[in-house]
Amino acid sequence: MDEKLQKVLARAGFGSRRELEEWIKQGRVKINGEVATIGDRVHKSDAILVDGKKVNPNSAVAEMQRVLLYNKPEDEICSRKDPEGRRTVFDKLPKITHGRWVAIGRLDINTSGLLLFTTDGELANRLMHPSSNIDREYAVRVMGDISDEVIKNLMKGVMIDDHLCRFTDVQFFAGEGANRWYHVVLMEGRNREVRQLWESQGIRVSRLKRVRYGPIFIPSKVKRGEFYELPRDEMGLLYKAVNLSLNSRPRKVAPTRR
Repeated sequence: MDEKLQKVLARAGFGSRRELEEWIKQGRVKINGEVATIGDRVHKSDAILVDGKKVNPNSAVAEMQRVLLYNKPEDEICSRKDPEGRRTVFDKLPKITHGRWVAIGRLDINTSGLLLFTTDGELANRLMHPSSNIDREYAVRVMGDISDEVIKNLMKGVMIDDHLCRFTDVQFFAGEGANRWYHVVLMEGRNREVRQLWESQGIRVSRLKRVRYGPIFIPSKVKRGEFYELPRDEMGLLYKAVNLSLNSRPRKVAPTRR
């Protein structure tokens, strides 16, 4: 049985389907000696090369199914490399033999908190796709007059860049005066969406931290700049949320590192 090329490469840990479609367009992938194109399908007997390196889509399947939770500091960016030399979220991640770490979504440089990485590109693709309806929860410190009308507007929705943005939940958490914290939940997590929603109501965001992605909360034991490899029961929650199967063969979980 044949499968879409980008799905096979994603499962082999090369990246998300969106990233791999760009690689195919750039001519970095070949099938049986020919440059691949978007829409190509491959059989298990086909010879696949990525940047000249042979891909075995059936190897190390259990190794490919790994997920890291990283507590991102505010001063790191989500790119693999930065021409300005700034620190990136990939700098501290453990080295792996097969594939590479794929970030599940992004956080801007001024946002901290939970960021997930996986070696399973198909898992990353589904968790990021809007059709999966995976919600994200943020802790936000705000300054301004938070009236019932403001909360109502944030949940009803505001047009931002021709897109209707809204929170599905807004809850006061703690604090008073200029140090009030709320927890907010949204479904898509578009670039700067949390900040722009509050700013649309004349409210300034002074701190923003993601505390949950779908069924996964950030543990208090994982400090800023540390990562934690999810055990299989927590990984299973993510796979179940997007209707994927977690391989039955367990692997040894790596310890938390700075």
